[in-house]
Amino acid sequence: MLSRSQKQLITRFPLGCIATVSSQGRPMVSPKGTFLVVDDNTIGFGHIRSPQTLSNLRANSACEIVFTDPFTRKAVRVAGNAQIMIRSDAKFSDLIALWHNTWGALAKRIRALVLIDIAACADLTTPPYDNGITEAEMISVYQAKYREIYP
Repeated sequence: MLSRSQKQLITRFPLGCIATVSSQGRPMVSPKGTFLVVDDNTIGFGHIRSPQTLSNLRANSACEIVFTDPFTRKAVRVAGNAQIMIRSDAKFSDLIALWHNTWGALAKRIRALVLIDIAACADLTTPPYDNGITEAEMISVYQAKYREIYP
């Protein structure tokens, strides 16, 4: 079950890197930018350009996703099993409105929805927190770093 802070991080930073396993048993990771929190126990993304990810999930529904706040350097790791719904599925029609509400016109390009039933989730932090750095200090450091990259 996702906590309030985990849902907030995923909502603010919906770019999740999803790990799946290929048919050859190789780990594969792919970023997906259309993640949403569906409910306390479910997250999902809209399939626009995900043919290998969907193929992997059809063969093995187990997956893990990591969402990261690049300023606080905190993350959420979610593990679960995926269910793929195509446009002709009744449940797709019921759920696509969530993506339209968040992603607007981009949602028209979604060809399938991938819902992940959450089996486990965990908060992740970077080691400087172990040394006493505050979240405000971490944000300040990374705001400065990003300003250097993108002035």
